[in-house]
Amino acid sequence: MKGISYSRYGGPEVLEYGELRDPKVGPDQVLVKVRAAAVNPVDWKCREGHLDPLLDPVFPVIPGWDVSGVVVQPGVAVTEFGVGDEVVGYVREDFLSRGTFAEYVAAPVRTLARKPRNLSFEEAAGLPLAGLTAYQVLVRSLDVQRGETVLVHAAAGGVGSLAVQIAAHLGARVIGTAGPSNHDYVRRLGAEPVAYGEGLAERVRGLAPEGVDAVFDTVGGETLKASANLLAPEGRLASIADPEVVGYGGRYAFVRPDAEDLRRLSELAERGAVTVHVQETFPLERAADAQRLSQEGHTRGKLVVTVDWDAEEDNVWAADDEGALYTTSQEGTF
Repeated sequence: MKGISYSRYGGPEVLEYGELRDPKVGPDQVLVKVRAAAVNPVDWKCREGHLDPLLDPVFPVIPGWDVSGVVVQPGVAVTEFGVGDEVVGYVREDFLSRGTFAEYVAAPVRTLARKPRNLSFEEAAGLPLAGLTAYQVLVRSLDVQRGETVLVHAAAGGVGSLAVQIAAHLGARVIGTAGPSNHDYVRRLGAEPVAYGEGLAERVRGLAPEGVDAVFDTVGGETLKASANLLAPEGRLASIADPEVVGYGGRYAFVRPDAEDLRRLSELAERGAVTVHVQETFPLERAADAQRLSQEGHTRGKLVVTVDWDAEEDNVWAADDEGALYTTSQEGTF
């Protein structure tokens, strides 16, 4: 199969496009034909080795944890999905190797849910990691309740834009930090925008004089410090960017795959409560450009890598005597 990989840590220049080993499909996995894979900041952080203390690399590493696509082969123990099912997934394992920036990925069923029918593959690819992060922080770490006021930082970004929508769906009043050019966008998502920079605390207090009930920090550093001082009595603080949040009495959160949470997100998307804005798409071979743009920051919504397929859709898959996959619509293996 074709895909993107890197054989050492480094900048975008270490990413290579070419032939990679076809994935084997374990008993509890399904083989997904990738249609789109979203780009996340964690992708370049992994590529540069920042997560090496947590995740062992098995080179060559295929980057990418978000995916939307079509099931072409279920594992022998899988009953949840069948051939032809459209799925989304946050396909993270506890090591770096088998990512989603490729034509195919063998995804554990615990990482998958059915794709929202009203989203394109590109939009759906942007839902799992960012959406699960937002959902798990708001529901589990912060326990946001109806009528509370929630401050979401970087409200126009991939995680922040989904956090605003989910918090609003939960019945909260949402204040979102964003650059002035994104204020109208943040309003459309359901938040009251405030500008970054000097005077942020005063602007937030102007909207919430008694403090906010919960803060969702996606920035860290001085923003985290200022956020701790904006809390109302009994207010809660969570960060996905800075473990120093623990020192302020808050919680540090790292998203985990959860099929049930992802199913709930898909339902919210189908009901129109959550939308995914795709800023730009890149063909698979230009994944390095997508990561460069992600690393620059200031992205509105999501960046997505797409995989093009010929019009002939190979619907029927089988395995030969050696376990290699083939379809009735083409000769040989994929």
